[in-house]
Formats: sequence, structure tokens, C-alpha cells
Amino acid sequence: MDGLLKRVAMLAGLAGWALAGLVVPAQAAPEAAVNLYSARHYDSDKALYQGFTRRTGIRVNLIEGGGDQLIERIKAEGPNSPADVLIAADAGLLWRAQAAGILQPVASPALEQAIPPRFREPGGHWFGLTKRARVLVYSKARVKPAELASYEGLANPRWKGRIVVRSSSNVYNQSLTGALIAAHGEAATEAWARALVANFARPPSGGDRDQIRAVAAGEADVAISNTYYLGQLINSRRPEERAAAAQVAVFFPNQQDRGTHVNISGGGVARHAPNREAAVRFLDYLVTAEAQQVFARGNFEYPIVAGVATDPTIAAFGTFKEDPLDAAVFGRNNEAALKLMDRAGWK
Repeated sequence: MDGLLKRVAMLAGLAGWALAGLVVPAQAAPEAAVNLYSARHYDSDKALYQGFTRRTGIRVNLIEGGGDQLIERIKAEGPNSPADVLIAADAGLLWRAQAAGILQPVASPALEQAIPPRFREPGGHWFGLTKRARVLVYSKARVKPAELASYEGLANPRWKGRIVVRSSSNVYNQSLTGALIAAHGEAATEAWARALVANFARPPSGGDRDQIRAVAAGEADVAISNTYYLGQLINSRRPEERAAAAQVAVFFPNQQDRGTHVNISGGGVARHAPNREAAVRFLDYLVTAEAQQVFARGNFEYPIVAGVATDPTIAAFGTFKEDPLDAAVFGRNNEAALKLMDRAGWK
């Protein structure tokens, strides 16, 4: 009861200030905040939120979940959604969010200047924040780099029983397949997927780290993986994971033609963002040199902003030619990619 009386007295006091034509004390203003719905599950991202708060005084309220789960949640919340920013780990998920009508266009000079056009949606609905290359991780003991060339080459019968990759339900694989659709069309890509499935060492299971471990253990010879997962194993506190990483190496596919598939982790402002200005400031902060260094060093991702150094672990893999395909294109192709992967038997 005492707490209620104190609250009533405080409100009455503030009303008195207003009636008297005086300025309400600064401490009476609500605390500035941005409500972040994030599908990134990396402890290192906490340093980003802390850095933003130090720089702006705006607190970050974090809600984590799977990408599709968060999209459905924001849809269900409707106009009353507290979401200000959605961050997803793949262009395909960002495209789904846009198609679901839960993102709003943003015009930000900072974002447009820092992020190459192919890594942001033309209408400003979403923006890439980091890059991740999807590469071939091979056994140094059983595979020679000269045997590898491209994603398409993995369909060759010589690789029968030697390839591991995660499920077709994984959005990274959907985006890679979407990029192949852009390069070759659906019919040729479906034929590739069928041949790839015929070369699987086992049914898809686990995440990218599990595929790398399978190669290290001799269960397969080549895995398809994002580079940062190998970076995590190389820098793991667990000796067995570092030992597994020492058994494999990275090959960048398609260096003789279009280049290696590069995806993004990115974000956009929610359609009904209650703190729109804070949301844009948050995205602007994520492309500063300070934040890009956190992305690079904390999770071994490639910075999306030119001039920011890549973490030494990832830099040691070497430089490579990137596929210049717009992320919006393979993001849009995700639905068609999943359907053809299912038809091809990629479970």
C-alpha cells in the first residue's frame, strides 16, 4: 500500500509541475530502449549491445529465437508488437520477413554508404551486417585441393559416399541452392541436388560443426560449411575440437568462374517499431568500425564494411573471389530451392 501511495504522490507531483508551466525533471522521462528480436545466438553479440548503450545511452532489450519463430511471433503480435529490430542469420530469412510484411523501409545514409548494394535490399527493408562464406572443408589426409573445383563438381560420382552436409531445412543450404538456381535454372539445379544426395556419406544430421567433425573422424571426406564454424573449432577451449580442426582445410569453390557463395547476417526495422529512431540508430551503429570488429573477432565472420580487418584465424584461410549475386536474389529463390531439394531427396 505504501508503494501505491508513493506512486500516486509522484504522479501528482509531476502533474503539478506541468500545470505550473515548468519543465518536468529529466529523471521522469522513460528510459530510452530498442527492442531487438534476434536469431543470432552468439555470446559475443552482447559486446555489441553494450557498446551501443555506452555510445548512445539506449538500452537493448533482447529476445532470442529461431528466425522463422521470430517472424511468426512478430506477425502474431501485429500492430502492438514491441519489436523494433529483427536480426536474422541469412538473407533467406530476411526475405521471408519482408514478404510477411513485418519490416518497414529505412533510408539511412550511414547504412547505404557502408554496405555494398548487393548486400542490402534495394527498398531499404533489410541490410547485411556481416558476411559468411559457404565453403568446402576437406580432409587434409584423404583429399588433395586439386581434386576440388566447385559446388557443381560435388555431383561427380567420384565423391560417392564421401560428402556430408546438414539438412535441406537449413536456410544456409537453401540460399546456396538458390544461388545455383540463379546461375543454372531450376531443372539443372535439381539434377545437381539429386547427384549430390547420391554422394552423401550419411543422411544429413546436425549443424555445420558436426559436418566438420565427421570429416575429421573419417566418416566423410568433404563437408559444406560456413567458414566461421571452423573458426570456432580452431579457437575452441576443448582440445578435441581443436584436434578435429587440425585435420581439415578450407577450399573456396568456383574460383575459376562466378566465385564462392557469400551469404549475410543482417537486420531490418520492424513495421510497427515503437522506437523507430532508436532502431535506425542501432543498425547504424552495427556498421561502425567498432561494431564490425566485434563481429569479426567475436564470431569469426567477415566484416561487411570495407577496411575492417578480418580475424587472423579466418584471414589465414586466404583471400577469394566472391559470387557477386545480390543477396535479395538468392533470398527470393529460397522457397523454390527448398521444394527442389525435397524432390531430390535431400532430407
